[in-house]
Amino acid sequence: MLWKKREYGQEAPHIPAGPFKIRLPFIHYRFEWPDYVQGLLMCAVDLSAIPLLTELLGMPFEVALAIVMLNGLFYLLHHLLGDPAVPGWITPAVPLIMLYVQQFPEGPERVHALIAFQLTLGILSLFLGATGLANKVIRLIPPALNSGIILGAGFAAIISVFQLGGRFDQFPWTITIAVGLGFYLMFSKHFAQVQTRHPLLGLVAKLGVFPVIILAVVIAPLFKEAAWPTIEWGFSKPDFVTLWNEYTVFGLGLPPLMMFISALPTVFAAYIVLFGDVIQTRILVEEADASRDDEKLDYSPSRAHLVFGFRNAAMSILGPDVTMAGPLWSAMQVVMVERYKKGRAAMDSFFGGVGSFRWGTNTGLLLLPIVGLVQPILGVALALTLLIQGYVSVKVGVLEARSQRDLGIAGIIGGVLAIKGAAWGFGVGILLVFLIYGKDFFRGEVDDTFVKNQPEFNARKENENV
Repeated sequence: MLWKKREYGQEAPHIPAGPFKIRLPFIHYRFEWPDYVQGLLMCAVDLSAIPLLTELLGMPFEVALAIVMLNGLFYLLHHLLGDPAVPGWITPAVPLIMLYVQQFPEGPERVHALIAFQLTLGILSLFLGATGLANKVIRLIPPALNSGIILGAGFAAIISVFQLGGRFDQFPWTITIAVGLGFYLMFSKHFAQVQTRHPLLGLVAKLGVFPVIILAVVIAPLFKEAAWPTIEWGFSKPDFVTLWNEYTVFGLGLPPLMMFISALPTVFAAYIVLFGDVIQTRILVEEADASRDDEKLDYSPSRAHLVFGFRNAAMSILGPDVTMAGPLWSAMQVVMVERYKKGRAAMDSFFGGVGSFRWGTNTGLLLLPIVGLVQPILGVALALTLLIQGYVSVKVGVLEARSQRDLGIAGIIGGVLAIKGAAWGFGVGILLVFLIYGKDFFRGEVDDTFVKNQPEFNARKENENV
C-alpha cells in the first residue's frame, strides 16, 4: 500500500508518465467509502442527461443510458491520470449546444451536427493542452474577464432552475426542502460547529449530499411531485448496438466538412464557458491545498485539457453527448474540498475522495435498483448540482476580481453571458475592459476592496491618519 508511505507535505504516490501521474485505487490512494456511497446515488445527476438526449436526438432510454455509462467510464481518467478534480459536464454551455444542434432536422443530420461539434471541441482542447497554450491562455485573460465568465456561469445555472417552466416549477417543495438541507449541511457555520460534538451528525457530514438525495426520494412522492420509485433487481441494460448503428460515425459515417466549419463559432463560445470551469477548478484545488499541509496538490491546466479533450474526441466517435465532457463538476468538487478540509482521518488523499466518488457513480449506473430508486427525482438531483454550482461560481467569480471596476465589469459580463450566451458575454467583456483600462488591458488594477476588512488594512489606515 504505497499510499500509507506518503511523505508529509508531498504529493500522493504515483507512476510518472509524461504530463500524467498515474494513481491506482488501493495502491496509490486509500479507498474512501463515504465518497463511494454518495457516488452511488449521485449517479442521478449523470442519469439526468437522459431526458436531454431523448428529447434532442429522439433516442430510446436504453441508448441514452449507454452514452451516460460511456461518459462515466471516461470520468475515471481524470483522477487516474493525476488531475485532482471531479469531472462532469460543461453545464452552463448545454443550452447553447442544444440551441445550435436544433437548427438541424432531427435524425442523422442533427446527430452529425452534434458529432462535428464535440469532435471539434475535443481537438481544440487537445491542441491547447499539448502545446502548453492552456496555461498561457489562463494567464493572459484579464481578471475582470475571468470574474465575469465565472459569474455568468453561475447566473446561467441558477436561471435554468428558476426560469418559467424550469425544474423549480416541476418540484417546488422538493427542491426547497432538499436543496435547503443540502446548503445547510455543506455551507452552514452552525452545522460545521455542531457536527464535531455529535457523532451522528459527524457521520451525516461525511456522507456529503447522500442524505439530500435520500430525502428527495421520499419528499417528492409525498408532495405529489413525482411517483414513488419502482425497484427492480438486476443490472442496467444499455443498448450499445443501437447506439453505434444509428447514432455514431460507425453507422452514419463522418459529418460533412461544412458541419465542422459551421460549428466553429459555437465551439469557441462553449470553450469560453469551459475555460471558466478550468479557472474554477484551479481555484478550488488551491483552496483545498491551502487547507492542509500533509499533502501537496498539483493542478495543471494543460494536463486537464489533454484529459477532457480526449474525452470529448472519444465520445464524439463512441457516443455523442449534448452535455459534453467538462473539466469540473463544481458541486461535487466543493463537497470533496469541504470533506478534505476535515483532515487526513476524514480523507487521506484528495485523489482517494474524487476517485472513490467516481467509482461509486459508475457502480450506481450499473445497478438497476439504484437507477430505479433515483429515476423519479432526476430533475431534483440536477437542480441541486446547478444551484450549488451557482453558489460556488458567484463566490469564486467575485474573488477573481481585483478591484471595484473589475466587479462592475464582471457583473455586466455575467448578466450578458447568462441572457445572450457565451459569445456575447466574451465580446462585451473585451470591449468593456478595453474602454475602462485601455493600455492596462491585461493588467487591470488592484485596489483595497478585498482587504478593507482585514486587521492589517485597518491598522495601516489608522497609521496613515495619525
